[in-house]
Amino acid sequence: MTERVFHTEDLTKVYDTGAVQVYALRGVTMELFAGELTVLLGPSGSGKSTLLNILGGLDSASGGRAWFRDRELTAMRDRDLTRYRRDHVGFVFQFYNLVPSLTARENVALVTEIARDPMPADEALSRVGLGHRLDHFPAEMSGGEQQRVAIARAIAKRPEVLLCDEPTGALDSKTGVQVLEALKTINEDLGTSTVVITHNAGIRKMAHRVVHFTDGRIGTVDVNDTRIAPSEITW
Repeated sequence: MTERVFHTEDLTKVYDTGAVQVYALRGVTMELFAGELTVLLGPSGSGKSTLLNILGGLDSASGGRAWFRDRELTAMRDRDLTRYRRDHVGFVFQFYNLVPSLTARENVALVTEIARDPMPADEALSRVGLGHRLDHFPAEMSGGEQQRVAIARAIAKRPEVLLCDEPTGALDSKTGVQVLEALKTINEDLGTSTVVITHNAGIRKMAHRVVHFTDGRIGTVDVNDTRIAPSEITW
């Protein structure tokens, strides 16, 4: 039986603006499994990022429960969530958040300095196809290369899970494919459980599992037995 890496029960998130309550999640119950590449698919505002932030320990739920393996995230204190993020989770966002004055190697090394069992920065960059760009600064790289540096930074601490929020959202199709190839390689070679948020329906075809979101709720969950390579995705 495949091991669960995340599961939630009736998870809700409500933003209270004073005059109006905005429901970002409306009773989400779901499972995500170890070693899989999962796509959370849905339009903007459907609750995907809110769920990812709760699973990553960046946000709290208004109600319901969420677990990482056998640890209840929704019961953790801030200090425990900080330790959880440091030891178990890698994040990749739409915008790269690289330090402009540091080289690719130095940007990745920022993470290795605080990790328990870090991967050398050179190795992390080589795994995303940037072994030849170690000493280049962000301004000297394309958008796709910068995003791959961000992926290398995320995996350098050897996280169990990699959470990616619209990692190709700011890229054209060619560079987007390069980023997806890097994510696929990390998932397959390292066994890192990977969750990718997207509104691009084509990306679902490379996933093991696709979770469809609408208006803060989960619709269907599809298991994909005929995955395709990122280069075959229609953008």
